[in-house]
Amino acid sequence: MHDYQTGFGNHFETEAIPGALPIGRNSPQRPAFGLYAEQFSASAFTAPRVENRRAWLYRMRPTSQHRPFAPYAGGTGIESAPVGHVPVSPNRLRWDPLPIPPEGADFVDGLVTYGANGDVGTGAGIAVHLYAADRSMERRAFQSSDGEMLIVPQHGTLHIDTEMGRLDVPPGHLALIPRGLRFRVALDGPSRGYVCENYGAPFRLPDLGPIGANGLAGPRDFETPVAWFENRDEPFEWIQKFQGALWSTTLDRSPFDVVAWHGNVAPCRYDLARFNTIGTVSFDHPDPSIFTVLTSPSEVPGTANCDFVIFPPRWMVAEDTFRPPWFHRNVMSEFMGLVHGEYDAKEGGGFVPGGASLHNQMNGHGPDAESTRRAMEAELRPHRITDTLAFMFESRWVIRPTRQAMTSPQRQDDYDECWAGFPQAELPGKEG
Repeated sequence: MHDYQTGFGNHFETEAIPGALPIGRNSPQRPAFGLYAEQFSASAFTAPRVENRRAWLYRMRPTSQHRPFAPYAGGTGIESAPVGHVPVSPNRLRWDPLPIPPEGADFVDGLVTYGANGDVGTGAGIAVHLYAADRSMERRAFQSSDGEMLIVPQHGTLHIDTEMGRLDVPPGHLALIPRGLRFRVALDGPSRGYVCENYGAPFRLPDLGPIGANGLAGPRDFETPVAWFENRDEPFEWIQKFQGALWSTTLDRSPFDVVAWHGNVAPCRYDLARFNTIGTVSFDHPDPSIFTVLTSPSEVPGTANCDFVIFPPRWMVAEDTFRPPWFHRNVMSEFMGLVHGEYDAKEGGGFVPGGASLHNQMNGHGPDAESTRRAMEAELRPHRITDTLAFMFESRWVIRPTRQAMTSPQRQDDYDECWAGFPQAELPGKEG
């Protein structure tokens, strides 16, 4: 078990050795113990104070001390926007879970990109990756300079060591790793999950509007690690994702040598079971935006670069209401995953934990035929949906599937069949 500080976007301070953190200044002439002061900026220096994100790290050696990077031969499953697969299909897509690689792979080499939008070069859009791995990262560190990484484990706990501290992230939690921060992932065994790489504005808590001051994800429930470091003089591989490509260099010591830090940009984890679900107590199914945990806003108010939305256990009490998510065509595009249980719009179907689906903008989707029949015939009394945790990466732009996603053996060619068999409505009077 590791120690954590609580709060989302707080300005934290923490030191692994008493006296390592300077008081009253950021960059003293001689930091304590011969450490080096280094600023880690996640926003421009001149960003408004409310938007400014930076931290000061006090480390054993500066990050700049490294040999040139060279192209990395592994990680062949990773891609970035713009994705070259054209034309993009309007068809609804669904996949079975990724198999655990039989030859063994760690978190980096186990990443497979399923889709992306925007342009990594302009800092807009997202990429969606799935990972399947069964080996810990040994003497390796990874960073994405292209975007922050929202990681959702589905099977197997991730033990994530970062430059700013350590996170344990089991299924049912998320981890949020800032853009450019180095980390490594240790596993207890075979592991699988999902990653949203966010090129755009950093994820933040959504505004609550008429909900008021409370509800959804509480800021105090996000946990940020305390300072931790290792003093290891042995070779470490440092892999960097930069403008869609992977690069590698070798260090002669561990990169996890930050003894103290302070600031308001840091990795964190969140237990999704702490999400305070809001719903109707009268009639009609509310819009799924009511389930937003984190949002990456765009320049268009209310139209997100990416929303992270969950469908957790919850009570259903609506009167005279079709209770599953309704049929829908949407200007936003939706990539869905399932952590455990069943999704109430696809009960007993082919959407299984570890799987995924993609419904791009303006293409109809909704409950399958059997879920619809049961919902329309059900006796409406309060009931609780218990064994479920589904989620959605929702984005304003089309999520273009990669060639490897379109040709994957896990792709379900018969997905459209789940909507077959709807009886036609019976209208009174004459036809025509």
